[in-house]
Amino acid sequence: MEAVAFALGLFLLALTFWDIFETVVVPRPTPGWFRIGRYVLRGSWRILRAIRDGRPGRSYDRVLGLFAPAITIALLGTWLAGLIVGYGLVLYGLRDELLPVPPDLGSALYFAASSVLTLGYGDIVAVGMLARIMVVTAAIGGLGTVALVVTFLFSLYGSYQRREVQVVALQAAAGDPPSAVSLLETYAQLDLVGRLPDLFDRWERWAVEVLDSHVAYPLLGFFRSSHDNLSWISALGTILDAASLVLTTITNVPRGDAKLVKRVGTHLVEDIYNIGFHAGEPTSLDRSAFDAACDRLEEAGYTLEARDVAWLSFEAARATYAPRLETMATYWATPATQWLGDPATLRQPLHAPDDP
Repeated sequence: MEAVAFALGLFLLALTFWDIFETVVVPRPTPGWFRIGRYVLRGSWRILRAIRDGRPGRSYDRVLGLFAPAITIALLGTWLAGLIVGYGLVLYGLRDELLPVPPDLGSALYFAASSVLTLGYGDIVAVGMLARIMVVTAAIGGLGTVALVVTFLFSLYGSYQRREVQVVALQAAAGDPPSAVSLLETYAQLDLVGRLPDLFDRWERWAVEVLDSHVAYPLLGFFRSSHDNLSWISALGTILDAASLVLTTITNVPRGDAKLVKRVGTHLVEDIYNIGFHAGEPTSLDRSAFDAACDRLEEAGYTLEARDVAWLSFEAARATYAPRLETMATYWATPATQWLGDPATLRQPLHAPDDP
């Protein structure tokens, strides 16, 4: 019995430490046949989405917004529980080296918990060499896990805040929720068309940083924007739509920066999609919506290509990112990319004043 408990404990400790290492330390996605954190994260998200989808009449945005911070704390608790159970099984297998000898598995788990959490009541003492080694590594493992997760949380929040700066700033020009047509209209109305390449350049750098951080730490995708009707997914889709319109439809805007941001943005969408964060079926943009967008762009002062030619080119360009982006928005239950948007949105205050 002791030998089986010892072997099971070592196996659970190996799984737990490996999961902590791959989740927190390794800066890249590391799929495996069994990942404790992966099952906790995705399983919890499926349950929450199932509850939300089962009651469509209620808003769960606040609950969804709490999910990412809560699951980070839950991961810490899960890893600590894995260490306690693992060390408890190991110490139960070595109970002859403890004084007094634990009469049952529960007592061994209690001693393991006091060691992992560095409580050290002293009512049970390790007297054998191997047991002492296990107790010391338990204390180091517990403190190290807490320190790593705290550092990890600060890193996540730093990446989240840098991501959201550009997303919130886009709202001023692209509306709420943002759309590419509204963005291009606003730049024309404010005589800022010459600064569109600068906008695409900033979003190219943004896409590179988000690609690096969100592929390295996929948990970042679950952190939602603190502003209504905004998400990093809809903002990215807005920029990619605007770049695609410049590349295929609008003739009087430089296309170099638009091409670069589309390449990097499409790469970002593809890599995160391939991690497995997608659900549902995408919808397609029809010709009438494209014609309506062209009408608004011409009214704003842009010179356009022939619509029949532009439509075929734009449809092909948008197909490289839009279907994946839409299924990602469905998975994360965030606002999807708007196409036309509401031209009246930009004439409204961002926040309605309080009633007197």
